[in-house]
Amino acid sequence: MSNPSHCVIVGGSHAGAQAAASLRQEGFAGAITLVSADSLLPYHRPPLSKAYLCDGKGDDELLIRPAEFYAKQHIDVRLGTRVSAVDAHNRSLLCDDGTRLGYTQLILATGADVRRLALPGAELDGVCYLRVRDDVLNLRRFIRAGGHAVVVGAGYIGLETAASLRKQGMQVTVLEAQSRVLQRVTAEQVSEFYSRVHQEEGVEIVLDAALECIEGDGQVEAVLLADGRRLVADLVVVGIGVLPNVALARQLGLDCEHGIVVDEQARTQCPDVYAVGDCTRHHNPIYDAWMRLESVQNATDQARVAAQSICGKPASYRALPWFWSDQYDLKLQIAGLSAGYDQVVIRGDHRQGRSFSAFYFRGERLLAVDAVNRPKEFTFSKRFLAEGRTADPRLLADESVDFQACFL
Repeated sequence: MSNPSHCVIVGGSHAGAQAAASLRQEGFAGAITLVSADSLLPYHRPPLSKAYLCDGKGDDELLIRPAEFYAKQHIDVRLGTRVSAVDAHNRSLLCDDGTRLGYTQLILATGADVRRLALPGAELDGVCYLRVRDDVLNLRRFIRAGGHAVVVGAGYIGLETAASLRKQGMQVTVLEAQSRVLQRVTAEQVSEFYSRVHQEEGVEIVLDAALECIEGDGQVEAVLLADGRRLVADLVVVGIGVLPNVALARQLGLDCEHGIVVDEQARTQCPDVYAVGDCTRHHNPIYDAWMRLESVQNATDQARVAAQSICGKPASYRALPWFWSDQYDLKLQIAGLSAGYDQVVIRGDHRQGRSFSAFYFRGERLLAVDAVNRPKEFTFSKRFLAEGRTADPRLLADESVDFQACFL
């Protein structure tokens, strides 16, 4: 007798792909349909601003899993399809091609959409964003050695993109509205380090920048700042953050406070409806705080928990958040969340060279670490943070002390 269960996953993101795979791994015997607006099978997103943009790698190298995996696991993947409406009462979805899908379980892996510029000239050809594969294909049209690129936003995406464009010989200017780069996510010492490295690589950084408009006749020609400066530009890349995609969740009447609110099993308040990844807001027991995370780690771990819950194997999601960023010859690895820190301890020298770690404390508690080209310190810190251990700030600052001996 066939199993009548049908789990529909909306979104071909890391979270959506992992949810589909984990359902099969956990023994789900019903039908699985993954609906993705993207034209490509689920793929790795982090390389988009790095290797994929810089080296022109092919699509096959991006894929999380090959097409054969989905066929073997009997996962129906519908590419280039958007879900436009959801009917909770009848448990059905309406797709933009007119088809309807019934479901017994629904997983929303709708991700997040880029925050767009709202100023004159933002619609010009050459104003680009970087969120999905097609964004990179569009952006590549404007890359040429000696050309001028303006990157709006000095967060991780902006700085990674600046590094990739610089590697390809473009003249790059980064505009940041705040008083330092990475201001929302790192300590002043880390911001100082990244500003120095980018400037050493030939990138101009303009802080406290206010954009007036983008000029051009059909295509970008320049960016005008509020202080009157005019920056010649063949390309403008906008990296000013993202907004969770909660449109379907709102149709279901779900709580969407800064993301779709889910419990520790990735369940929404609507029966048999789950949400995973960048679109969600969950409670993290390690930090005793509600948060929305934009990371591969969160997407995949939360998707596994949702699959376990659907398969009757409930597990609580309580992972330590971690992230990474690649720029030039730098690998930044971040363990934990630094929000609310009141002390920063630097191990190494952030003012010269390209290797150091920053440790964030609140009182006596170690909250997080930013490790630049220090994989050992990242690995041990990640493990110790997950175990709830802290460290002695005085010992951490002394590189003559064995790293593991610094922890209590």
